[in-house]
Amino acid sequence: MTSPRSCLLALILFFFGLAAADETFPQPAELQPDVDFWIDVFTVYGNDEGVLHDNRNLAIVYERLAMPENQSRRERQRRIDQRRKELQTILRSLASGKRSNLTAEESRVLALWPASVSNKILSAAVGRIRYQQGLKGRFRLGLQRSGRWRDYVNKEFAALGVPIDIAALPHVESSYNPAARSHVGASGIWQFTRSTGRRYLRVDHIVDERNDPFAATRAAARLLAYNFSITGNWPMAITAYNHGLGGVRRAMRKYGDTAYVDILRRYDGRTFGFASRNFYLAFLAAREVDQNVEKYFPGLKIEAPTNFSVANLSTYVAVPGLTKALGITPAKLAQYNPALQATVWQGSKYLPKGYQLRLPADGLQQSLAEVLRALPSDAVFAKQLPDLFHTISRGDTLSQIAQTYDTRVSTLVALNNINSSHRIRAGQKLRLPAAGPAPIGPRPTDMPAAQANAVASVATKSDAEVAEMTPGTMAGDLASSLLGAIQTALLSDPSDYSVADDKTIEIQPLETLGHFGDWLEIKTQRLRDLNGLAFRTPVSVGQRIRLDLNTVDAKVFEERRIAYHRSQQDSFFRQHIISGVTEHTIRTGESIWILALRKYDVPIWLFRQYNPGVDMHMVRPGTKVQIPLLTKVERG
Repeated sequence: MTSPRSCLLALILFFFGLAAADETFPQPAELQPDVDFWIDVFTVYGNDEGVLHDNRNLAIVYERLAMPENQSRRERQRRIDQRRKELQTILRSLASGKRSNLTAEESRVLALWPASVSNKILSAAVGRIRYQQGLKGRFRLGLQRSGRWRDYVNKEFAALGVPIDIAALPHVESSYNPAARSHVGASGIWQFTRSTGRRYLRVDHIVDERNDPFAATRAAARLLAYNFSITGNWPMAITAYNHGLGGVRRAMRKYGDTAYVDILRRYDGRTFGFASRNFYLAFLAAREVDQNVEKYFPGLKIEAPTNFSVANLSTYVAVPGLTKALGITPAKLAQYNPALQATVWQGSKYLPKGYQLRLPADGLQQSLAEVLRALPSDAVFAKQLPDLFHTISRGDTLSQIAQTYDTRVSTLVALNNINSSHRIRAGQKLRLPAAGPAPIGPRPTDMPAAQANAVASVATKSDAEVAEMTPGTMAGDLASSLLGAIQTALLSDPSDYSVADDKTIEIQPLETLGHFGDWLEIKTQRLRDLNGLAFRTPVSVGQRIRLDLNTVDAKVFEERRIAYHRSQQDSFFRQHIISGVTEHTIRTGESIWILALRKYDVPIWLFRQYNPGVDMHMVRPGTKVQIPLLTKVERG
């Protein structure tokens, strides 16, 4: 029989746990209506309906609209637009001061607002009517699927000090669907973009680890731990996962590190829109549902994790030989190894050396390691097949492609008869040196790629997952609706690339006055004159200088500046992966430059990203700095 004392102790621990969780993930009372809104989106509104609501005050839900899933996107949009216009007409009437002789609809809409609502607020609400698709069905499926990986997620998060509550975040990002893709190129259950994913994962035309829930989970843990090391609190670390560290740090400087209500309600950063304002709130809602499944989805059965047999390939392996030895189809092999790209399934690439193969142990007569050791000689190879073609992805440049394949831009231009080095497009196939010059006459067809895409699109997804690939997940509604290609490229960069109100900027690593002159389309001497800099006087990292924005405005300057840093960082992370972090205590006589470049072989710009508050020129002995550990990416 349980003693009263042990019951009391359990009760104390229970409430202490709640208090600790609340302290880790604060939920201010002012934001509770927003959290409640997202709980309803996840648990009340079905996939065949949605709501029109105010995008600032989420407590104001104007209407619940039926949206049959078999209805065309055009018809859905037409109905949404029509009803939005009708509500806007009502709000304009109320904003004019009308409070008597109201129609039934006007009375209903007015009653949604506080009795003291002003005409000014109602007028502003005219332009704030937003449609949100219901996600109950998808969230339910996500809860079921999450059981496949939750034990692993909890283990990886605990190892890096990331609260295991954040295992609820994929419900917001992808509904725990490994096949989830966004229109800005985010992929997998953790919705990594290519640029962010390459910091921690192999992402190329052979292996895309963003699509592997296990590898992507390790990367997500590292990214979240890094975000927390920069922001110092989990609400902002989670917000940075969506919005980026640079923007979050600007918001924190303006309102305070823990001024969550002010940041989420008042911060008006140019890219801090609906998605960024609501990302942490949606997480809180997902966490509530995730921890109280029986309350919101009574009787729901969570899938059990699969017991996998895992082995690393010690050589290159052909798909036909491997599947024959295993006695399975390529589709089944692909289902459990979603990181392998179409090039592998179409036969233009072998499974790469070092790849971690994974299959359910219950379906194997012996371990994977034993199967691999017994592969016949015609199934294993010492070298990878050479690259013949490259299919251009969104955001690729010829210089990046040339670097990836260890060739020159001029070679690619000549092989592909490209008139201008800038005239390439997503989906275009480029011949690579191993393929030789293009034949005279019609260009090669895209049939191999088309066949590969057909194989991959079916082979890497279960039937349920294929059925779910329509837009409308939380990732589509939140993560990808806001961020453009430039913003998403630098999500993990805490540097401030913005132009301040006084037209000054902070100089970042890799920048010179020459860069600024080019981006501003002015002579460098103009910048020297404006800032009182003598000829040949160098500028230093952390220094602030004033800009001349008469030729190019601040927005264009920022875009050019960010594009430059994106190019530099993308090139670096095509060759390196951040595999861990170590702490170093500065000793007497040590400098940041020698420490980073000679001892740890880390570029200064990356060192500064991990230590944005450290004075690069006057670091004192005893200062603790974080050093990212780098691993060379294996190609082929």
